[in-house]
Amino acid sequence: MRPLITILLAAAVAASPAALAAKEKLTPEEELAKLLEGRVAGEPQNCISLTTTQSSQVIDKTAIVYRSGGTLYVNRPRSGADALNDDDILVTKLIGNRLCSIDTVELHDRQAHFYRGFVSLGEFVPYRRPASE
Repeated sequence: MRPLITILLAAAVAASPAALAAKEKLTPEEELAKLLEGRVAGEPQNCISLTTTQSSQVIDKTAIVYRSGGTLYVNRPRSGADALNDDDILVTKLIGNRLCSIDTVELHDRQAHFYRGFVSLGEFVPYRRPASE
């Protein structure tokens, strides 16, 4: 009887990480909300400076989030958002050092490097942590 209990216990332990991972799968909107948790939205901006931008993150079929210092700029594209994939490479062609709401961003497959489409950017909404009082 002991071997059966040991086998069942081992199977339960092995299945736990898979069940936990499946349970924690967030929708794109939930993922964005979690990323912005504790932050307050500011006035939308037409452009952001890329010289101070450290990174970008794609939220599937939803938005591109640009990190600049402690500020997260959320851009919900005017068109093409349904093509956003968090595994794509973003290719941006600029004149100058600013990314603006009139610009487009090409999407390229990370593995095969082929062109997958593009998005037309919208306004950049800054999200900052509230100042401590």
